[in-house]
Parts: sequence; structure tokens; C-alpha cells
Amino acid sequence: MYDLPTETKRQRKLSAQFRKDLMKDGFSMFQFSTYVRHSPSSENAEVHKRRVIKSLPEEGKVGILQITDKQFGQMEIFYGAKTQPKQNIPQQLELF
Repeated sequence: MYDLPTETKRQRKLSAQFRKDLMKDGFSMFQFSTYVRHSPSSENAEVHKRRVIKSLPEEGKVGILQITDKQFGQMEIFYGAKTQPKQNIPQQLELF
């Protein structure tokens, strides 16, 4: 989740670059300024968290929240009074 300043041309450029970096790393927009990414393990989530931190602009506010698949799957999403069907959550890959 982030809130970056966009008052100047330079700030808008940095904000757009931050968003592009998120998209390039596999994040998708959940809401405006809120992006999500599935990670199969906490170790993998740490890798992506470090990438986000590396691309942080000088100004603004960025929050990173890590939740489990089960917690994300229990979320209910509403558009008006109607419940939206749950999206497919990627299955965790298991290697033997």
C-alpha cells in the first residue's frame, strides 16, 4: 500500500516508476495504490519485499503487509451490496 506525492513532474515520474517496478515484479493492482502479490513462502516474500524497498522513492509512504493464503482467501469483497466471487488463488508448487 502506498501514498506517494504527485505534485511536481519529478514526483509524478518517480511515482509512475515505482508502480512500474511493482508490476514488473509480479504485483497486480488490488485497489488504487494497493498492490498484491502471491508468494509461496515467507522466504520468497522477503525477496520481493527487498525489491520493493530498493525501488522506494525519496518521499511518500509505503506499507507492506504480509498475510497467509488462508487469511487472504477469507476476505470478502463487495461492490455495492453485491458480493463478488472469489478469484482463483494460485496453488502452491510442491517439489519432491
